Amino acid sequence: MSITKPAIPKGTRDFSPLEMNRRNYIFDTIRSVFGQYGYQPIETPAMENLSTLLGKYGEEGDKLLFRILNSGDFLSGVDEHELKKDNAGHLSHKISEKGLRYDLTVPFARYVVQHRNDITFPFKRYQIQPVWRADRPQKGRYREFYQCDADVVGSDAMINEAELLLIADQVFSRLGIKVNIKLNNRKILSGIAELIGYADKITDITVAIDKLDKIGAEKVNEELAGRGISREAIEKLQPVLHLQGSNTEKLGKLKELLSDTADGPKGIEEISEILDLTGIMHIDSPVELDLTLARGLNYYTGAIIEVKAAGVAMGSISGGGRYDNLTGIFGLPGISGVGISFGADRIYDVMNELNLFPEGASATTRVLFVNFGREEEKVCIGLAAELRKNGINTEVYPDQAKLKKQFSYADVHRIPWVVIVGEEERANGKAVLKNMSSGEQQSVEAGELMNYIR
Repeated sequence: MSITKPAIPKGTRDFSPLEMNRRNYIFDTIRSVFGQYGYQPIETPAMENLSTLLGKYGEEGDKLLFRILNSGDFLSGVDEHELKKDNAGHLSHKISEKGLRYDLTVPFARYVVQHRNDITFPFKRYQIQPVWRADRPQKGRYREFYQCDADVVGSDAMINEAELLLIADQVFSRLGIKVNIKLNNRKILSGIAELIGYADKITDITVAIDKLDKIGAEKVNEELAGRGISREAIEKLQPVLHLQGSNTEKLGKLKELLSDTADGPKGIEEISEILDLTGIMHIDSPVELDLTLARGLNYYTGAIIEVKAAGVAMGSISGGGRYDNLTGIFGLPGISGVGISFGADRIYDVMNELNLFPEGASATTRVLFVNFGREEEKVCIGLAAELRKNGINTEVYPDQAKLKKQFSYADVHRIPWVVIVGEEERANGKAVLKNMSSGEQQSVEAGELMNYIR
C-alpha cells in the first residue's frame, strides 16, 4: 500500500497553537467590543442553497462559489446526452443544489427574511465565521478565511454609522493599532458624476478615482479618458479630486459644487451628521472625508467606511457602509442596513509586523509545576487543582524528566511561572516560584502561591 503524503488544499492553512492563541485574542477583542454596543451573535450554516447564493455577487462571484455535490448518486438526474454536452454550468445545477457561503452578508439577508416574525427591529447582529471562495490563491488571498461582521438593519438613523466608527476606533485601540478612518458617501459620488455631466457613468468614474493613491492623478485621468469621459469633464473633476483642508472645509466647498445636483446635498447632510456625532463620541482615531473612497460602489447606497493601519504597507483592515435594500433580493424590500467588517487575517499580519501581540496572547498556561517524582507529583497535583479553581491556567509536567527539559517546555510554550516542589520543599510545605521572564525565584509558602502569581 502506497503512503499518502500529508497535505492540505491550496489556499487553506493550518494554525499552530501560538497562531490560534493570537487569532483568538483578535476575535475575543472584536467580540467584546461588538457586545458593548448591543450587537448579538448569530451563526448561519457553512453551506447554503445555491438558489440563495447565485446571482448575488455578479458573474465573477458566481464562478468563485464552492459547489457541493448532491448526496448519494448525484448523477441520477442526468441523462447520458447531458453528460456529453460541453456545458459545465448547466450540469453543475443538476448535480449540486448547495454551496459553501461566499460571505456573511447574503446569508444574513436570508436569515433576516426567514426569521422576520421573530426579529425585533432595529436588529443588531454580529458574526465571526469562516467563508470560502474558489479564488486563485496568492499572498494574502486564501480560499478559506474568517470574516468578522457587525450590522444593524431596520434603522435609517446616522447614529448607527457613527457608532460603527466608534467600534472600529475601540477595537483597534485595544489591539494597539493606530489607524486612519476614511469616510465617504455614495450620494456625494453620484453628485460628482452628475456635476461633470456623466451621471450614467458613475461606476466607471469611481472605479478609476478609487485608484488615485495607487497609480496617481495622471494615470487616473488616462483611465477616465479610456472609459469614455471627455477632456472637459476630466478637467471639471480635478478640483474635486484634489480637495484639501479639514472635513468642515471640504464639506463647505462640496456644498457649493454640488448644490444643483440631485443626490449631492443629501450625501453632504448625512456625512455632516455623522461627523457631528463622532465629535460628541470622542473618537481618538483621525476620521477623514475622502472623496476618492468607493469600496464596492454598487453595493453601498449611503455612507462608505474604510480603515487603514498607520505606518504599515497594507490594504484596508476594516470597511463597510450603508445599503438600503439588503433583504429585497429575498422578497422583503425597504429594509435599510449599515455594517462593518474586520479583516482578521490582515489585522493579524499588521500586529505581527509591528510586534503588538501582548505576551498573554501567546500562551494559555500561566503556571507549570516541575515533576521531581511520585511523591512530589502528588503535592503538585493538589496545588495545581487549587490554582485552577481560582481561574489560573495550570499544568503539571507529566513525566519525571531532566529539569532542563522541563524548563525548555515552559520556554517554548511561553509559560510565565514555573513552580518547583522538591523533597525539601515538600517536607517544609514550601514551593520555589520562578519568574521565567526575569529569572528571579523565591521560596514561598505552598498555600500562598496564588497571591504571588496574581
